[in-house]
Amino acid sequence: MSEQKTVTVFYGKDHDKLDDLFKVFQTSKRSDFAKAKEAFKEFKVGLQRHILWEEERLFPIWEEKTGMIEDGPTPVMRFEHSQIKQLLDAIHHKVEGQNLDTDQDEQALVNLLSSHNRKEERALYPAIDNVTSADERSTVFSNMNSIPEDRYNSCCSQH
Repeated sequence: MSEQKTVTVFYGKDHDKLDDLFKVFQTSKRSDFAKAKEAFKEFKVGLQRHILWEEERLFPIWEEKTGMIEDGPTPVMRFEHSQIKQLLDAIHHKVEGQNLDTDQDEQALVNLLSSHNRKEERALYPAIDNVTSADERSTVFSNMNSIPEDRYNSCCSQH
């Protein structure tokens, strides 16, 4: 992270990376299933990690700093995370069974993620950057690595 160490930049770049992986899955699933499956696996694991980073490292500092726990933006983001996980699992089960009929689930996921990411990138992340110091953000970034990989690295084990 040699670039500016802000939540907005770091998490925004992770959103972009995840979006790119999902596009690879979408564009190659009918022509190169092995490539699509690998992209989906990387996307799923990365998105699960991203959600854990937010829910366990990022959101708590926002809630601590603002006192907004039950009535702020983070409960909405957590609710959307649960919807995202449901769609992710639905697509995963189809990919696992080599069922390519994922277009509807994919579109629902893309729609939800684009709205969700926009709220985070335009409102929540900049707000977190505004209420935290560089040292506090640095602590968040370093603590993200302390989440055990087995908490988010669950995908495609049988194939």
